[in-house]
Amino acid sequence: MKYGARNKIKARVESVKKGEVMSLVKYRVLEQAEMASVLTTESVEDLNLQPGDEVLLVIKAVHVLPTKE
Repeated sequence: MKYGARNKIKARVESVKKGEVMSLVKYRVLEQAEMASVLTTESVEDLNLQPGDEVLLVIKAVHVLPTKE
């Protein structure tokens, strides 16, 4: 199956809670993942981001697309 999303994180299904119309599926991430973001230089300077800094990444996504091979 081909899909447009390029950020892929391997995970295991931990639980499935089925509803009449929607279901909640929880996953456990299985491997380390590397992420990237694009932000304004002003934001980089305001946060004083430097290599080696520890940060909390807040991920805002519309969809998580599970796939099976």
